[in-house]
Amino acid sequence: MALIQKLIEKMQRHPKRIVFPEGNEPRVIQAARQFATRRMGVPILIGDRTSIKESAARLDIQLDGIRLLEPERSEDMEQFTVAVENLRRYKGLKEVEAKVALNNPTFFAVMMLATNHADAMVGGPTGTAISTLRPLFQIIPRLDGVQTASSMMMLDFDDSRFGIDGTLFLADCGIIPDPTAEQLADVALATARIAHHLTDATPRVAMLGHATHSTGTSSLALAKVKAATEIARDRARKGLIEMEIDGELQVDAALCPETARGKGLSDSVAGRANVLVFPDLNSGNIGSKLVQILAGVNTYGQIITGMSKPAAKISHRASAHDILGTATIVGCQAIDHRLLYG
Repeated sequence: MALIQKLIEKMQRHPKRIVFPEGNEPRVIQAARQFATRRMGVPILIGDRTSIKESAARLDIQLDGIRLLEPERSEDMEQFTVAVENLRRYKGLKEVEAKVALNNPTFFAVMMLATNHADAMVGGPTGTAISTLRPLFQIIPRLDGVQTASSMMMLDFDDSRFGIDGTLFLADCGIIPDPTAEQLADVALATARIAHHLTDATPRVAMLGHATHSTGTSSLALAKVKAATEIARDRARKGLIEMEIDGELQVDAALCPETARGKGLSDSVAGRANVLVFPDLNSGNIGSKLVQILAGVNTYGQIITGMSKPAAKISHRASAHDILGTATIVGCQAIDHRLLYG
């Protein structure tokens, strides 16, 4: 069974509230209907109520079990306005200015997340990346010990030989253009935490590069990957994070046991990696999209990592199925691990 189906069943036992800032987008409405029908919790659609109802009617979709919210008419507006005024980055904002910001659906959705009016957020099918990410980064704190927010894709393969019974986690595919070694270590740790939370398996993290355990003169790119591997390994040990990590590894050495053996590698990561960390955004974005298009694999994300609240920024080409899967992942992030696998 694909991991996403297992996670759906867990959410049916522990329902959550997922807020969608682009509430009148047809794919979002379709995903929300599936979310509610499967009794996974309450989907919250932000936007003009009339527009959402008209879109749902054109799709012949019933809105029972789905909550509709218009920011400017919300009973929470006053509470959110006070909260915004108290945020460090918004000190000095006048009430009218705070209300203008809160009329932005994404900003309002993030405030719902920040004030525990929602458990997770899925945005981005129609807006720009910056319009989704900026409010998240301005308002939601980082996890303790994490300085860098990044992103992760989850891939569900039919072939159980890869990853964790067919599930692979890829990072960072959407946020940091050219991470430092310290940032790359943050990416590895944050992604490993989510992989463990969702699967209860030991993350085996491969820090990818264009060579495997190179010797002699090394490129700056490989030197960064090597340094990031050591930093992440040290932080994991000090933070008592159960994970295996190795780098630098070529992607075939990370995923193929035969290739790993051919290169003389025998550790627990080589040939058995379930978390792939790319050295920069170019390689991460290109690699993840190649897999999506050429392999036709089920892909979910981008899941925003390193944040204290679960959120995702999905692509413009995401289907209703992709949106439902992504909502399932962030919803499960909001469930205590002891309840998921206790």
